Amino acid sequence: MRGTAVMWPLRTVNRSICTTASRQQVSEGSKEMGAKNSMLSTCPVHIQRARSTHVVDATAFEVSSPVKPWEDVPGPKPLPLLGNTWRFTPYIGSYSVEHIDRICVSLRAKYGKCVKMAGLLGRPDMLFVFDANEVERVFRGEDAAPHRPSMPSLNYYKHTLRKDFFSAEENCAGVIAVHGDSWSAFRTKVSRVALSAGAAAQYTAPVAEVADCFVERIRKIRDENMETPEDFLNEIHKWSLESLGLIALDTRLGCFEACEGSESQRLIDAVKTFFLCVGELELRAPWWRLYPTAMFRRYVAALDTILSVTLRHVDKALEEIKLNGSSKSLLQDLVTAAGARVAAVAALDMFLVGIDTTSTAVASILYQLSSRPHVQEKIYEEVTKALQGRPMSPGDLNQMPYLKATVKEVLRMYPVVIGNGRQLTKDTVICGYNIPKGTQVIFQHYVMGNSEEYFKDASQFRPERWLKRTAQRHHAFASLPFGYGKRMCLGRRFAELEIHTVICKMIQAYKIEYRREPLEYHIHPMYTPNGPIRLRLVER
Repeated sequence: MRGTAVMWPLRTVNRSICTTASRQQVSEGSKEMGAKNSMLSTCPVHIQRARSTHVVDATAFEVSSPVKPWEDVPGPKPLPLLGNTWRFTPYIGSYSVEHIDRICVSLRAKYGKCVKMAGLLGRPDMLFVFDANEVERVFRGEDAAPHRPSMPSLNYYKHTLRKDFFSAEENCAGVIAVHGDSWSAFRTKVSRVALSAGAAAQYTAPVAEVADCFVERIRKIRDENMETPEDFLNEIHKWSLESLGLIALDTRLGCFEACEGSESQRLIDAVKTFFLCVGELELRAPWWRLYPTAMFRRYVAALDTILSVTLRHVDKALEEIKLNGSSKSLLQDLVTAAGARVAAVAALDMFLVGIDTTSTAVASILYQLSSRPHVQEKIYEEVTKALQGRPMSPGDLNQMPYLKATVKEVLRMYPVVIGNGRQLTKDTVICGYNIPKGTQVIFQHYVMGNSEEYFKDASQFRPERWLKRTAQRHHAFASLPFGYGKRMCLGRRFAELEIHTVICKMIQAYKIEYRREPLEYHIHPMYTPNGPIRLRLVER
């Protein structure tokens, strides 16, 4: 039986904010996998795939094979009372949260393309899907308000612990850990602004300025060997927060000058704490539901910090609107179109899913480029030709297809989030099995993205496979770093702008090398190189 977590008052967030007159995308390998993939079995149901993610007639994917019951889905057997949760328990089980990637590879090799993980204490049963055809069929057949697997801890924060704030206005709880009509109504309000033509393009110049500041910051903090410091990832977090603050809060936060105790560093620390805690709270036994554990208290304090900072900047945006009488930014457009509270919650959700993901992607891309000088040179030539020595302006990134293809290739082999998910709202046939309503389905893009079945020479780094002129074909649903459909990342355009711009600027300025021991990847909580990323940056 679910217990009731202790509630305590919101100190820094419990305040009223003004509202004004009422007015899609923050969710887009290794050599060993080639040998592992040869052992993989075939899905019981084979259907023809489409080559793009554009909408097609769902009836083309109807399943005619005999349907087997849920009980027949293969997977690790749960123990009485303990279920499968014990497998994630330190010193007892062999499943590590940090190595979910390896676990998924072994599950695919042992059980096939559809694997059941039942008996997880405090969580619905899970189904891992490794078949891109089935991913496509499920995505194309979902309803207008699909459910993503909820983070129970964030759901509790929004809908119970801080209910007074998130429920003060109708349909104002955001898009993260929210479902149904409330999610749909909020997304509609935000998407009108965030997905409008030119919404991201208007930030090209200021995002490029932040990237220039990052390049200069790294130049100053390199050591005598021209290597980045051990906390280089924290510096990338600062860049990501500065860029997102510019977009979501309409301000330069001064992250590159952030010191211990400053608002910027507190915000960085709060976002890091949120992500470090959420994996443990979601995958291990949910003791926080019975009493507020130390980790849950840290988690709540981090969320309170993020929310209080966003509220302060929303108030500032309101003052700007009063003084200037017109909107000039995403934040002010949101305030004008949907009200201050919607703008604050949208900013909160952007911080929760937009900082760690983007910075981890950039760290991974730079690390992968460091061992591929020929790829760097191709990007450098492309960037030089496109910019011709002038500042970046809207449209310039469209002249850099190889840079974009390189980013896609890194995210194929090393996706920041290794799987997309849905929580079924109705009984659904997947891989020939009847999967019951309420099951959490995880589409394992890390495994599919590194599979020879979907990508020729999958273990080889080939950005060319993403260029239109190439003859190589791949399954459109095997690699989806920003998700798909109505639950696709709402801030995709902004994230891509930030990533492409900073990689462009880094390649313009430096030849990137890595001369230390190779780093393995792990979940922490994004899929990231495990260890200090000590890049050697040589001036061009």
